[in-house]
Amino acid sequence: MPDADRERKPGQEPGQEQRESTEDDRRRRRAQFLRELNEAKALRERVQPRRARAARMRQQMRMRTFRW
Repeated sequence: MPDADRERKPGQEPGQEQRESTEDDRRRRRAQFLRELNEAKALRERVQPRRARAARMRQQMRMRTFRW
């Protein structure tokens, strides 16, 4: 434990650095997940163009009929 106290910056809480690294890891994993998700969607559209087109048309129809 004394090593952790030495690495800590003045005025910083004991668990704060660990929380920051955990947040950074979470953001990195989330960004990776979103990249892979977009890649999978693009692949699905290339592999099943008719189904993807129908899904796009349904989405457009939903957006057209939605009113605030």
